[in-house]
Amino acid sequence: MRRRSGAAWLVAAGVTAFAVALPFLALAYEAMQGSDGLWAHLFSTILPVALRDTLILLTGVGLLVAVLGTGTAWLVTAYDFPGRRTLEWALLLPLAVPTYIVAYTYLDILHPIGVVQDTLRTILGYSSPREFRLPDIRSMTGCILLLAFVLYPYVYIATRAMFLTQPASLIEAARTLGVSRRAVFWRIALPLARPAVAVGMSLALMETLNDIGAAEFLGVRTLTVSIYTTWITRSDLPGASQIALSLLVVVVAVVALEQYARRRQRFAAGAQRGGKSFERQRVSTSIGLALLALGLIPVLIGFVGPALYLATEAWARIGYAGVPPRFLSTVSATILLSAAATVLTLALGAAAAYAARIRPGGLSATAFRLSTIGYAAPGTVIAIGLVIVLGAFDRTANTLANSWFGVSTGLIFLGSGAALVYAYTARFLAISAGGMAAGLSRIPQSLDEVSRTLGETASGTLRRVHLPLSKTALAASALLVFVDCVKELPATLLLRPLNVETLATHLYGEAARGTYEEASISALAIVLIALLPVVLLSRVGSERNLRQGDVAPLPQSLPSVQQHHVA
Repeated sequence: MRRRSGAAWLVAAGVTAFAVALPFLALAYEAMQGSDGLWAHLFSTILPVALRDTLILLTGVGLLVAVLGTGTAWLVTAYDFPGRRTLEWALLLPLAVPTYIVAYTYLDILHPIGVVQDTLRTILGYSSPREFRLPDIRSMTGCILLLAFVLYPYVYIATRAMFLTQPASLIEAARTLGVSRRAVFWRIALPLARPAVAVGMSLALMETLNDIGAAEFLGVRTLTVSIYTTWITRSDLPGASQIALSLLVVVVAVVALEQYARRRQRFAAGAQRGGKSFERQRVSTSIGLALLALGLIPVLIGFVGPALYLATEAWARIGYAGVPPRFLSTVSATILLSAAATVLTLALGAAAAYAARIRPGGLSATAFRLSTIGYAAPGTVIAIGLVIVLGAFDRTANTLANSWFGVSTGLIFLGSGAALVYAYTARFLAISAGGMAAGLSRIPQSLDEVSRTLGETASGTLRRVHLPLSKTALAASALLVFVDCVKELPATLLLRPLNVETLATHLYGEAARGTYEEASISALAIVLIALLPVVLLSRVGSERNLRQGDVAPLPQSLPSVQQHHVA
C-alpha cells in the first residue's frame, strides 16, 4: 500500500528540499558564529561601499532593461516593417552571451589603444590617447550599459508574449473612442503588461546579483565581488558568510518587489488567448528601415559586436599558435561536470514535481517550493554555504578515518568536484522541477487513475505514462540546465577542484591577466553552446504558439520563468 500511495516520492521530495535548503541554513549559522566585532567592521568598511554599488547597479540595470525590453517588444508587436520577423528572434541573441564575456570583450574593443578609439582618433585628426579618448568603460556607467544590453531579453520575452495575447477588443474599443495609437500603448497595452515587465526585470536583477566577472572586470565592487574577495583573498569565511547573508536580504527584497508589482496579475492574465489580436500598423519603407535599424542596436551591442570580436580573436589565436594545449581538457571537464549536474538535477526535479502531483497537499507543495529557492540565490551564496557544510563533512570523515583506520580520506567533496555538482544542482533545480511540473500539468489526471486501477504503482505510472508524455519538457529542461552549468562562473570559481579548469574559469583567469587572445577560444565556445537554448526559445516563443496559448505569457513564480516559456 505504501508503494502504491507514492509515499516514497514524498520522502524523496523532502530530502531534495532539505539538500537545497542546507547551504542557506549553514550560511546563517556561520554568519552568526562570526568573531566579535566582525559585523561592526563589515558595516564600517566593506558593506557601505558594496551595498551602495549594488543598489546603484540594480537601479540602473532595472530601469534600462525595462526600457529596452518593453520598447523592442512593442516595436515588433505593433508595427509591420521589412525585417520584422528576423528582428523578432534576433532580439533574443544577447541571451547567448554571458555578462562576463561581454565585459571582457568590450574592455579590449574600447581600450584606449584599441581598434575603435584608434580609428576615431585617425578620423578626427588626433595622434595619441592623451589628445582624445572616450570615457573609460571600466566604470559604473559602463557596467550598467553592458549588463542592460545583455539582460534586456528577459523583459522582451515576457512583455512581447503579453502584448501578443492582449485581446483586440480592448484596442479596438480604445481606437473607437478616439485614443491615438501612441496613447493605446501608454494607457492600455503597457498597464496590462506591467506584471510581465516586473517578472522580466526581476530575472534581470537576479542575473545582475549573480554576476561576478563583469562587475570585477569593470571595477564595480558589488556584494557578490566582496564575497569572493573576502573568501579567496583574505580567507575570511565568517566575513564572507556575513556578506552573503546581506546579499540574501537584497535578493529577498527584489523578490518581494516583484511580487508586489504582480499583485494584480489576475487582471492582466485574464486576457483572452487564441483570440484575434490587434493589427500591426503598416509603415512606409523609409520609416520601416529606420525602425529596423533602431531595433538592431541592442542586437549589435549585445551579441553581434562581442561575437565578431571573439571569432576574430579566436581565429587569429589558432592561426599563429594553434589550439591551447589544455583546451581539450578544459572542454572535457566542463562537459563532464555539467552533464553530471544535469542528470542529477533532472532526477531530483522530477521527484519534487511528481510528488506534488501524486501526493497533493501542504507537505509536497512546501517541498516543491523549497526545491526551487536556489534559482533566486546567487551562485556565490550557495557556494559559500556548501563550503561550510561540505568542509565540515570532509573534516569529520577525515578525523574518523584517521582514528579508526589510520588513513586520511582528504577532501571527499571539496576536492573531487562533487561540491560543484551539488552547487549546480541546487542552483538550477528550479528549471528541471518547473519543466517537469509544466509537462505533468498537461497530462489529464484520468490517465493516472486508469493506470492505478490496472494495478500499476506510482513509480510504474511515472515510467510508463508520465515520462513518455513529458519527454519534450524534460529535454528542454535538460538543455537549459546544461547550458546554465556551462556558463556559471561564481560557484565554479569558488568550488572547482585544484588544477581543474572549466571554460568559464579559464576565460576569467586569462581575462584577469589581460591575455584576451588566450581567452577568446573558451569565450567563443561558451557563446556557441549558449546559442542552443536561444534557438529553443525562438521556436517555442513564436507568435503562433503564443496566440494559441502554447506558451504561458506570465510565469506563476519568479524562479520558473524559463521553464514556463519552454512549456
